Amino acid sequence: MTRGTGPRLAVALDGAGWHPAAWRSEDARPTEVFKAGYWLDLVREAEAGTLDFVTFRDSLALPSDGVRGRLDAVLTAARVAPLTSGIGLVPEIVATHTEPFHLSKAIATLDYVSTGRGGVQVSVSSSPEEYRNFGRREFGEDISGEAADYIEVLRRLWDSWEDDAEIRDVATGRFIDREKLHYIDFEGRFFKVRGPSITPRPPQGQPLVTASSGVADSSVDVVYVTPQSREEIGALVEAQHGRQVFADLVVFLDETSQAAADRRARLDSLALLESDALVFTGTPAELAELLLAWHVAGLDGFRLRPAALPHDLTAITRGLVPELRSRGAFRKSYEAPTLRGLLGLDRPANRYVA
Repeated sequence: MTRGTGPRLAVALDGAGWHPAAWRSEDARPTEVFKAGYWLDLVREAEAGTLDFVTFRDSLALPSDGVRGRLDAVLTAARVAPLTSGIGLVPEIVATHTEPFHLSKAIATLDYVSTGRGGVQVSVSSSPEEYRNFGRREFGEDISGEAADYIEVLRRLWDSWEDDAEIRDVATGRFIDREKLHYIDFEGRFFKVRGPSITPRPPQGQPLVTASSGVADSSVDVVYVTPQSREEIGALVEAQHGRQVFADLVVFLDETSQAAADRRARLDSLALLESDALVFTGTPAELAELLLAWHVAGLDGFRLRPAALPHDLTAITRGLVPELRSRGAFRKSYEAPTLRGLLGLDRPANRYVA
């Protein structure tokens, strides 16, 4: 089954949902948000809808509203990886306060335990609270430039082992061919890293790298943008020079538009939703119309932020996906074993192979 002519779909998972009062919804599971089974249920629901990938939100300071507290995104993705089989797993990492050597092997490991479905969303820190949790630098430095260097180090470390570096020669006792491991000798404004990695080249060669627009745009495979109207899409896509562009949308989905609006109003009466992305309230069929129109305007895909979990995630997989399938615009099964394959991206050649 080919994926059809429609857009690619991802969901962004965060606590009980993207609305700060989502954890107070009738069908919310606030007592389970720090349990592995909760996250496994959500990812399996997304996988049942054959979505391309899920992202796991993370930060390095206490969230200011909604569910107060988080599990580590990379560890959560690694926990659910061997219990799923088709969907891509993309945890968020904060480049500003972490070391690329550590994250390179963490994401490479995720790619191994998911058999080629790992990726990463690189973000930067704009929160003074996060800076105070580390105390190593002043707030407001060139964090976007640092993120670009960070991604370059990740990519070089993933390539620092050639694909056939492991020879496992029992007779000679040589596990690796040392000639096929490479120093990366990276020296930039923010990092000086010799390498090689301690983890062999990941199954995808280069796990998928994603980021919001404005965070090292030229270094990533997928860029998230936040258009407020169809008229903005052309310029946003053109600015990314061929990289895949996904639009973020917060979604409230119900059987009628009025029901979705009423549900949002109830949650807004408890806490105010502040969003950089467009907030959609309506039915799955109405959302399908919008997504298809915006896809025609140039977007490769969409990352939907369920306003409340599991309600809006279920509405995506059991309402929106069937709507798109009925129009021949979304897959019925996974047609590639890796995340790069699902997105139509080739496995990159190793830069160190002559």
